[in-house]
Amino acid sequence: MAAAPAPTPAPDPPAAPIEVITGRARSAGGGGDPDVSKVAAMFADASRARMLSALTDGRALPASRLASEAGVSAATVSGHLTRLLDAGLVTVTRSGRFRFYRLAGPRVAQALEALTALSKPRPITSLRASTRAARLRAARSCYDHLAGRFGVAVTATLVDRGVLVRTDGLTGVCAAPGDRYSAPVAEIPYRLGGAAGAGLADWGVDLDRVLQESGSRPPLRFCMDWTEQQHHLAGALGAAVLDAFVRRGWVQRGSQPRELTVTDAGLQSLADSTGVRPD
Repeated sequence: MAAAPAPTPAPDPPAAPIEVITGRARSAGGGGDPDVSKVAAMFADASRARMLSALTDGRALPASRLASEAGVSAATVSGHLTRLLDAGLVTVTRSGRFRFYRLAGPRVAQALEALTALSKPRPITSLRASTRAARLRAARSCYDHLAGRFGVAVTATLVDRGVLVRTDGLTGVCAAPGDRYSAPVAEIPYRLGGAAGAGLADWGVDLDRVLQESGSRPPLRFCMDWTEQQHHLAGALGAAVLDAFVRRGWVQRGSQPRELTVTDAGLQSLADSTGVRPD
């Protein structure tokens, strides 16, 4: 039987009071070893994997958009979302009669990135697929921060400018011994440098505000970029840099999940400092 056609994404909802709903709470108590198989099963289904991938740029999306991304019907996507909520992998926010889903946190995105690094790429059967793959390598979001060749170049620029200082004896943003591919860097090999405040202000990032509002989230985190196999900036500061670039019109979010485009204005403003122009 042919699969039901994917529904047309719903229009943006009107402004309405927002109610946050979460999945089932998981016990924080003791017990046996973690049941990896149950969580892994959530990623093993191709439709759920596509839905989770669509959420890895940090945005909240309606069920209709997720159904379109996964190529399934509204009824099917509802069942998948219930399972993802129960597993604690996504949360849902209600705004009026609409519900918007997002990943439960950066660790879910990191798990998906790690699985991506272990997976064989799908065969590219069209020019469109080839172009999208190239765009993701050039510039993309990794949950809520910059990644790809452009994200690594931006991080390298922060090191060159003294905003970040390498503390492990290595230089630049190269991987350190023991770093795992497509995973958070366990031992943070950078600290903020003396030029951090002024250097970030040039890009529209208020460092003091980031430090004050980061809460329990570390300001400095780093990931091993899965395409470049070098470090890119993550954490609260990484999110603030991406937000600033979007706010200034230097970077635009693409129509597809995770895609980022550096605008002409962004190229002019950033080329001198990053030394890279995403293709």
